[in-house]
Amino acid sequence: MTSSSARLARLDLNLLVVLRELLRERNVTRAAARVGVSQPAASAALARLRRHFDDELLVRKGAGYELSALAHQLADQVETVCDGIDRLLTTGADFDPATSHHEFTIVMSDYAIAVMGERLAAETRRRAPHVRLNIVLVREALAAGIDRTIRAVDAVVSSATARFRLPEIRSTLLFRDRWVCVVGRDAPYGDTLTLDELRGAGWVVPYHRDSEFPSVVPVSEQLAALGIRPSVAVRVDSYVAVPFLVASSGHVALMQETLARTMETRLGLRVLDPPAPLEPFVERVWWHERLTSDPAHRWFRRIVERAARPL
Repeated sequence: MTSSSARLARLDLNLLVVLRELLRERNVTRAAARVGVSQPAASAALARLRRHFDDELLVRKGAGYELSALAHQLADQVETVCDGIDRLLTTGADFDPATSHHEFTIVMSDYAIAVMGERLAAETRRRAPHVRLNIVLVREALAAGIDRTIRAVDAVVSSATARFRLPEIRSTLLFRDRWVCVVGRDAPYGDTLTLDELRGAGWVVPYHRDSEFPSVVPVSEQLAALGIRPSVAVRVDSYVAVPFLVASSGHVALMQETLARTMETRLGLRVLDPPAPLEPFVERVWWHERLTSDPAHRWFRRIVERAARPL
């Protein structure tokens, strides 16, 4: 039987890097560009990977490719492995943002991207011109498996939920936002909303699940605090999409004020106070405890905090 040490000794670590980019891009040419090799070299690496795993990995579909079942399983694993190798090889090394080509992976909602993404990208570019951001849009699966996600990424920007109460997770406050009700300009509501009006309204609700109410989703918790189980007219897995779906529909939504104000004039919205006070929306940045003292990660956390400071 071949030992794990013998297998590792024969392993070309460059193949792991190519595999990661192939699974991310699902395109040989783009993967080659990201790794910095020629397209034929990336194709040759894919052929070696296919022989090793005895699987196609990238399956032709129309003009592009999709991941095979095995490739879907490998996607998260290769991210974790490459991240671990990078951490191992840079242990004890100083981090120089002016020269580093490090890639930071951060999980964010489209709300967080909308209110602080521009500053995050600008601050990173200004202080570390060669550093790359890999921003992963938050999905329900990522949040539900936060114990695995937090090990595979550099940081998660999110409000607190019970799922984050793990001993190995650390966090720091980024900003607070206020909850407001949003209706279209011509919606049949006055300047003050009543609970009865909201109970009878059709709602646009992000990340809503009929089978679980209230759920861990912040909007769901706030509606429950108002004593409202919404009559959901539109469910959408996005925060940024909510005001577009409210604007001319006659529906109502509860959303973060900072995002609502950015859309207010453009979409002809009315932003109204909820009929009862609500706890503020609190956004934090979360990371695994093993990264707390890492020089690169300390720098990155400061960049994230700086991007959120105006909020």
